[in-house]
Amino acid sequence: MSVQVRIPTPLRRFTGGAEEVSAEGATISALVNDIEQNHPGIKERICDEQGNIRRFVNIFVNGDDIRFSDNLETVLKDGDEVSIVPAIAGGKCGPA
Repeated sequence: MSVQVRIPTPLRRFTGGAEEVSAEGATISALVNDIEQNHPGIKERICDEQGNIRRFVNIFVNGDDIRFSDNLETVLKDGDEVSIVPAIAGGKCGPA
């Protein structure tokens, strides 16, 4: 099954500049492994040493955050859209 994966700008150096790649996998975990096979080095930017999604990386399937479903075991269907989104931190809240 093929899934379209949106790649954030900081990770596009691993995809040859592509903002979207096709990948295969029945779960997010399998999908990340497939992306790594085709774009070496990207997985360590998405996952920590234990294989969990890094806390500053969010993954969405059809707009839903996988942290609120089955995380890495979230099941994928043919045609799903997956987005990898780095968390944004910093800045200042309130009046300047």
